Amino acid sequence: MPINVAVPTELAPEERRVALVPDVAGRLIKLGATVLIEKEMGQRAYFADAAYKDVQIVDTAIQLYAQADVVLKVSPPTEAEIEQMKAGTIVIGFMSPHRYPERVTKMRDKQITSLAMELVPRISRAQSMDALSSQAAVAGYKAVLQAADLSNVFFPMLTTAAGTIRPAKVLVIGAGVAGLQAIATARRLGAIVEGYDVRSATKEQVQSLGAKFVDTGLKAEGTGGYARELTTEEKQQQQDVLAKHIAAANVVITTAAIPGRPSPKIITTAMVEGMAAGAVVVDLAAEGGGNCELCQPGKTIVHNGVTIHAPLNVPSQMPTHASEMYAKNLFNLLSLFVKNGQLEINWQDEVIAGCTLTHAGEIKHAPTRALVEGVKS
Repeated sequence: MPINVAVPTELAPEERRVALVPDVAGRLIKLGATVLIEKEMGQRAYFADAAYKDVQIVDTAIQLYAQADVVLKVSPPTEAEIEQMKAGTIVIGFMSPHRYPERVTKMRDKQITSLAMELVPRISRAQSMDALSSQAAVAGYKAVLQAADLSNVFFPMLTTAAGTIRPAKVLVIGAGVAGLQAIATARRLGAIVEGYDVRSATKEQVQSLGAKFVDTGLKAEGTGGYARELTTEEKQQQQDVLAKHIAAANVVITTAAIPGRPSPKIITTAMVEGMAAGAVVVDLAAEGGGNCELCQPGKTIVHNGVTIHAPLNVPSQMPTHASEMYAKNLFNLLSLFVKNGQLEINWQDEVIAGCTLTHAGEIKHAPTRALVEGVKS
């Protein structure tokens, strides 16, 4: 019998993304899988049940989990959802193990195999499965639109009968996927853009998008595509240079985040107080506490005339395209081990091994295993 790939409705009220879109559902069926979705699963992302051709629509999550061999999720499964899964079920999605170690423990104890999308190795052959990057691109784009909405100035230069309006100055801190997308979007809107990253290798990428690279003289390349932690002296050097550029900017967008770790504090209170009244800071690193000392995750505040916007789950605010990109990431991962409607998993595969969180009653991801053991003790 072909395997059952099941997709429940996301339970988090703020989550509007879905793990499966109609096009990808069709591709899964071509792989030989039977696809089941919970009734109205795609509604929040504007995908009606009728758009999912040749899938089985199930009325309740309980019925869905009873038949599921593979479960596709966006948000981490809740303890109640895990309880409904059969032993041996494979669940794939964002797992946030550092935030929910008790859920990892429950999946281990229930013999649930969990593949965490945030743990997909950042290697060339896994780029099409890299959900962190696909969702970061959405966040970077959306952050600029939010900044433009909150700003008190035009982004582009305008020539009017009343005179010429100078373009806004935008500084993007962090030149990963989100940062580069923010730079590109701000440039499209006509702003003068500067980009900064402690990884010197990003300089050419920033410049290729038409932005000026802010050079602090630091080189902090780390592993896995992320920067290493700066020393105290390096942090001071960074602040000394950045303070001038932040003070001159109408908009600052920060994107420096590392999954599972607190976001580095880059913008101090003093830096904010050095900005002009009416300036805007959009802190995309709010999930990890923010890059700005004054960040209040999930809130928009005003300090000394400067607006500090710290949105959470930004990709969910553009659910249709975010869902399409995420569903393709999931499909590309599934394609590694769904063959002719059957599971053929090679646990030695670098990608599969890298993103496996729990399997066969064990926590396979070493940092999470250490975290859970600490919680248990």
